[in-house]
Amino acid sequence: MDERPILVFWETTKACLLSCFHCRASALSHPLPGELSTQEGKALLRQIAEFGSPLPTVIFTGGDLIMRSDIFDLLQYASTLGLPIAVSPSVTPLLTVDTLRRFNDLKVKAVSISLDGAFASTHDRIRQVSGTFDATIQVIKEAVKLGLHLQVNTTVMRRNMEQLADIFHMVRNLGVRSWEVFFLIKTGRALENEDLRSVEYEDVCQFLYDASRYSVTVRAIEAPFIRRIGLQRTRNASSWRGSLYEDLTARLVELEGPPTAPSTFRPYGTLDGDGVIFVAFDGTIFPGGFVPYALGNIRESPLADVYRKHNLLIKIRRREFNGRCGFCDFRFCCGGSRARAYAYSVDPLGSDPACIYVPPADRSR
Repeated sequence: MDERPILVFWETTKACLLSCFHCRASALSHPLPGELSTQEGKALLRQIAEFGSPLPTVIFTGGDLIMRSDIFDLLQYASTLGLPIAVSPSVTPLLTVDTLRRFNDLKVKAVSISLDGAFASTHDRIRQVSGTFDATIQVIKEAVKLGLHLQVNTTVMRRNMEQLADIFHMVRNLGVRSWEVFFLIKTGRALENEDLRSVEYEDVCQFLYDASRYSVTVRAIEAPFIRRIGLQRTRNASSWRGSLYEDLTARLVELEGPPTAPSTFRPYGTLDGDGVIFVAFDGTIFPGGFVPYALGNIRESPLADVYRKHNLLIKIRRREFNGRCGFCDFRFCCGGSRARAYAYSVDPLGSDPACIYVPPADRSR
């Protein structure tokens, strides 16, 4: 992944009709000055295509990408360049069945929809628009019916962490086969008091490993230490006994029965700056969407040059970290959340404060 990313996230706009209290983008009801124009957006897509084969997947996100009047022109242009494309729209009145059909006609690789609670009261409070939960369930049903590859995203936080087994049950029953769980980062509008404690991160990741054994692809975003958990669980039967984990797993078995499939987790994956790069609404380049550490701007520097040559990204890919992450025996499969390290220490190479693992080199001190 030194030469090209696997995923390029493009924050097409800050505009969105929702005002979710945990929004990374601090989205507004209108676009901000400096947003990339249609021609600049197409120039960005050409830059992405210049990475060469295998081409990265471009994830059109926001805000809400549908707030851009030229979004289908941009998606069509990306398709003509041969770029795999994915979209992450907000569930608002703009996300109609006709919009989903247009995504389908463009052969969009994946559509991600957010579901942050097992109940309307939880989801709508997080999204801060009444009726969003019911609309989200309807959109998921319509997307599945159309045959779109659908991914459900859930941001785990204090107010919904006990509902995760029920959310998974809903996702599976709705026919969705990909569940991506985001862990809160103190950026944008996200509130620190909604963040989990380290032991609860471990609880939830241990639970997600169990959930991944029900023939649903489960991913954890900004919790790369789940790969360490996966390796530990592969080598040994679980000995983790956290209270939240036990409650969630008991509820999971109650709803789904015992797991029978192998885990869908892989021991290696992407990390902000390593397989992932993020382009903001105004062309600013960041290691990831939750790492507000500017690397340059596509208006001035080719994206490929920044990805391949920026010193910070080279250090991330070499795992030249500070503190505990720097000598952890799992650093090459994990690497810790660069976003959380930056949020807590203003050091994108710092250690991830959410991880409870103590490396052997640290135990001997």
